[in-house]
Amino acid sequence: MPLVRGGKSPTGDGGSAPDRAALDSPDAESRWTAARAFSGDVDAVPVLAAALGREQVPRVREAIMTALMRVGNAASVEAILPYLRAQDAGLRAAAIEALQGLPDATGPFMARLLSDGDSDVRLLATELARNMNASEATRLLCKLIEREQHPNVCAAAIDVLTEVGTPEALPSLEKCAVRFATTPFLPFAISVAIARISGAEGL
Repeated sequence: MPLVRGGKSPTGDGGSAPDRAALDSPDAESRWTAARAFSGDVDAVPVLAAALGREQVPRVREAIMTALMRVGNAASVEAILPYLRAQDAGLRAAAIEALQGLPDATGPFMARLLSDGDSDVRLLATELARNMNASEATRLLCKLIEREQHPNVCAAAIDVLTEVGTPEALPSLEKCAVRFATTPFLPFAISVAIARISGAEGL
C-alpha cells in the first residue's frame, strides 16, 4: 500500500480523541485504525515511534509510517530512520518511501546518513536524495562520491545523479571515473551520467 502524505487526521472533524491504548491492541485491525487516527498528530509522535518498534504486521507498520509522515517534522524522521537498518527488506523499503516523501525534513540528516559507517545505509541514503532539490542533491552526492570507497555505493549515487544531477557534478564524476577505472561497471555508468548532465547543460 503506498504511503500518502497530507490530508487531515480522521479526528480532525471534532470527533473524539484517538485511543493510544489501541496501538497495543492484540487485534491488528484495531491497531491499524488507531494508527490512522493519529495521522498528523504532532503530540503522538513518541507513541507512534514506540508502536512502530514493536509492530510486526506490514499493513499496520505502513499506517504508522504514514501517520508519522503526515506529521513531517524532525521527530517523525528520527522515528523512521532506524528502519533503514532493518533486516526486513519490506520494512526498509517502507522507510525509504516515507523518508522520500519528506525531503525537507530529511535534509538535515543526509550528511550523517551519507557518512554512516554501514555501506548499506549509505547506499540507501542515496535514494533519499532523489526527491530533494537538484542543487542540494548534487552537492551531497558529489561529496559522497569524492570520498566513497565502496563501488556499489558510488554506483547508487551516480544513478541518482544521472537523474537529478546538475552540471556542478561533472568534475566529481570525472574524478570518480579515474578512481574506479578498473571497476568495469562504474566508468560506463559515469559516462552515461556525464552525457546526460552535459546534454541538459546545453539545452
